[in-house]
Amino acid sequence: MAAGDDRRPIRRTRVLEALEGSGVSFRLLTHSEPVYTVAAAARQRGVALEDMVKSILLRDRDGRYVLGCVTGDAQLEPQAVRAALAGSCKRLYFASSDEVKAVTGCVQGAVAPIGLPADVPVVCDSSIARCRRVTISSGDPMAGIELDPIDLIRLSGAQLAAIARKATRD
Repeated sequence: MAAGDDRRPIRRTRVLEALEGSGVSFRLLTHSEPVYTVAAAARQRGVALEDMVKSILLRDRDGRYVLGCVTGDAQLEPQAVRAALAGSCKRLYFASSDEVKAVTGCVQGAVAPIGLPADVPVVCDSSIARCRRVTISSGDPMAGIELDPIDLIRLSGAQLAAIARKATRD
């Protein structure tokens, strides 16, 4: 931290611990204030929305969870996530903020596809693999992480599928 910088230190998270233990090259991108939306995070990190990865926790009727990941300029299609899992999940719902915290250990808006419990599958939209670099949350609203999308997919154990549609602008 620079002299005179009054920002709080970045909290040690499951995401950072998993990355540091993996040997993967990544860059920590600190924020000047906490962020909880992809647009705010992109502004803080100085990156385009399409280089951001949104991580969205879904729950089925039986209480099983899955994490869907799309680029920041897209919207997640829960039905496509369900189809990608070959019907192993019943109808998918967006998890509540309490569920997000309980399952991922992160507050809503700071979830990443790395460092999750082993029983939470990850499905990434195929477009993520075509990015040159991506940024994800660090698990702390005060920082993001930039890394190679292939490393992200490998470390998260993600399945690739077409699960996104481009977001519409109002």
